[in-house]
Amino acid sequence: MNINENSLPDDKSPIVEVSNVRKSYMLGKMEVPVLSNISLRIEKGEFLAIVGPSGSGKSTLMNLIGCLDRPTEGQVLIKGRDLDGMSDEELARLRGLEIGFVFQTFNLVPRLTAFENVLLPTFANSRSTDPQKRAKELLSIMGLKDRMRHRPGELSGGQSQRVSIARALINDPSILLADEPTGNLDSKTGFEILNIFMDLNKDGRTVVIVTHDPEIAKFADRVILVKDGTIQYN
Repeated sequence: MNINENSLPDDKSPIVEVSNVRKSYMLGKMEVPVLSNISLRIEKGEFLAIVGPSGSGKSTLMNLIGCLDRPTEGQVLIKGRDLDGMSDEELARLRGLEIGFVFQTFNLVPRLTAFENVLLPTFANSRSTDPQKRAKELLSIMGLKDRMRHRPGELSGGQSQRVSIARALINDPSILLADEPTGNLDSKTGFEILNIFMDLNKDGRTVVIVTHDPEIAKFADRVILVKDGTIQYN
């Protein structure tokens, strides 16, 4: 399943580097710590699983890696670029081009067709000279050639997740970040979705799956456990 539109970088630096990161949120006047002294390297082409119970901080770590949030202290580098000091616009562009998101609840727009949902990220940022052609190619590869004009309410859970994967890939991101991607699927369909991630990784894509399920984590090359806001092993 070779669906890279552009060649991936081939230098040897990590694609993600998190160094001595602390993250906390303000609850009124009270500071609530979530992550403490987190350091992590993710190499290009790696298949990594981040596991941990609810409330462990793994979703917060995912948000930092996905450029959805900034650390309170410490440094996060994405392809060598430090998030600190970047404007919101620069951060949004980096996120739009370098990171593809796949969510448990699919996050498809109900009134749009599968084809239109896949095209959505290209309205803000696009690497493709022909986004519509790219969207059709991705949906065909995902086995949805005859479902392009269907809306999410007309699709099964597995089909909806395939649409969300196609949408995540439309800008040919360096990193595919999946948050509980099989959580709303039956075991057979979930296995099929995980096979898609494995094929993408074999093609050179960096894949990071966030999950609470150790059975899902077994598909990854490396697993880290986040517990009580710290990394227990990596």
